[in-house]
Amino acid sequence: MIKYIVKRLFYAILTLLVLVALTFFMMRLLPGDPFIGEKAIPETTLKALNEKYGLDKPMMTQFIMYLKNIFRGDFGISMESRRPVVDIIKQAFPYSFDLGIRSLIFATIMGVFLGIVAAVKRGKIGDTLTMFIAIIGVSVPSFIVGAILQYYLGLKLFQVTGFKMFPITGWDSFSSKILPAFALSFGSLATISRLMRTSMLDVLGQDYIKTAKSKGLSQRKIIWKHAVRNAIMPVITVIGPIAASVLTGAFVVENIFSIPGMGKFFVQSIQTQDYTMISGITLFYGTFLVLANLIVDLAYGFIDPRVKLTDAKE
Repeated sequence: MIKYIVKRLFYAILTLLVLVALTFFMMRLLPGDPFIGEKAIPETTLKALNEKYGLDKPMMTQFIMYLKNIFRGDFGISMESRRPVVDIIKQAFPYSFDLGIRSLIFATIMGVFLGIVAAVKRGKIGDTLTMFIAIIGVSVPSFIVGAILQYYLGLKLFQVTGFKMFPITGWDSFSSKILPAFALSFGSLATISRLMRTSMLDVLGQDYIKTAKSKGLSQRKIIWKHAVRNAIMPVITVIGPIAASVLTGAFVVENIFSIPGMGKFFVQSIQTQDYTMISGITLFYGTFLVLANLIVDLAYGFIDPRVKLTDAKE
């Protein structure tokens, strides 16, 4: 098991190093200049800015300096706001994390539950309704879901009842967090429910389930004690990628619902070619998502004995 953990840690570190290099060099290949906007800048001022941010040095020298700063936890100064990128992340990330974790928890719990219901009620109304929701969730982007929720549950419901039950902007109350969290989680919920249904149907057809039924065990005990534990393994495997899709998809949802998270700064940094902000946010999210996948890999290794057996044979 130790060898398995060390191998996963090595892959995680290697992934982060590749991400740092790709982000750095791709930012430098973008056309244009981060300091030249609509207003003309004097040559002396432009030269001073390039010297301040190290853009006057050779590319490899800039990259080595960038790596040294990263290892010290310094993502640099934003070229647009002139604030440390770390301070901006500290300010904005709690909002993005709150939205992402709410969406992930809701999508996982409801997706697993709906997948179980669909498998147990195969061919019945529960199965049909679940699969319909799954198809809609996979087909419709989160920003469309968000706009629909804003219109019908935010505006129309307010016009009918006169009570502002679901605010369409902001992140300052429990009710204001419901619509964006649901909009962001809808696609992931659909993916998890479909995967859980397929896995449950496969498990319910296994011989040990038939044996449990022949022994007279109740359906509830068979499902929750024997079937779900084995059927949920594929869901655990995809939690990492789903977390990635939830967090990156939050950029659009945050802008729709005017949430003061990292999405606002990331979009602005792309528009203004703020190299340090783009690189800092990308690396921060990359680290966060690599760690999420690492945790899932390690959890899978502890839960599934076949992973331990494979590691032992190696």
